[in-house]
Amino acid sequence: LAGAVAWLSVTGTAALLAWVFCAAARTIHPLLGSAADILVLWASIAPADLAAHATRVRRALARDAEDAALATNTELGPVRGRAAVSMLVGRDTSSLDASGVARACVESVAESSVDGAAAPLFWGALLGPWGAFAYRAVNTMDSMFGHKSERYLHFGLVPARADDAANWLPARISSLIACAAAPLIGGSARAAFRSFLRWRLAHESPNAGHPESAYSGALGIRLGGPSRYAEGLIDKPWLNPAGAEAAPDDIARATRLMYIQTILSAAAFTALATCVEMAP
Repeated sequence: LAGAVAWLSVTGTAALLAWVFCAAARTIHPLLGSAADILVLWASIAPADLAAHATRVRRALARDAEDAALATNTELGPVRGRAAVSMLVGRDTSSLDASGVARACVESVAESSVDGAAAPLFWGALLGPWGAFAYRAVNTMDSMFGHKSERYLHFGLVPARADDAANWLPARISSLIACAAAPLIGGSARAAFRSFLRWRLAHESPNAGHPESAYSGALGIRLGGPSRYAEGLIDKPWLNPAGAEAAPDDIARATRLMYIQTILSAAAFTALATCVEMAP
């Protein structure tokens, strides 16, 4: 009950503040209202921030490779890459090799392409800027409390389920868009669709497996697999297991795919919202 009350309070407050802000700006001048709408929508999405984090990981791996070539890296493995990717993922990165770091980063880009861009764009197109801002509150509540831990097992149940529901349709639509866009980054749409159809339900998350399986096929690499967390090693299934090992260059390709997917998703969701408004 406490989790549900907290979720309603935070999400409702976020939606109300965004709506009041945009409505107040619109009463002053229509152009100011449009600017407020754009500002709220921009604050609700984060593709640029995600790309910046991914680029830091790729550059860190490049420096690790240079150190290894010069024999100046006194520790085993890509220490800079591990530190950089630890800012993106919740797994233990201390034992990852360069491929493991790249794989973790690509997985984060794929999953965040939904909750950092596609989903807020979807709700923004459907409900207006306040819908995008409310979604951001939903996702933030899940990030803070939706963990399968003893501390938040009950309190975080509503935030976690609400986030799953809010991402359900955007994850599927945007993942299909990512598959179709694969040729734009040198990938195969056919391979992406095949991986998506085969592995999208292999992930324990009801939504994360969709973009990750699409990206694994689009990039021609395998994602997922056993990962170590604070509670120990979790034996996750491989997605697109016949794919190549992830490499630093795949991070850049995944980032480009995320941007293309975001643009195409925005267009698709706007068209969808227009059709809904025009329906009798």
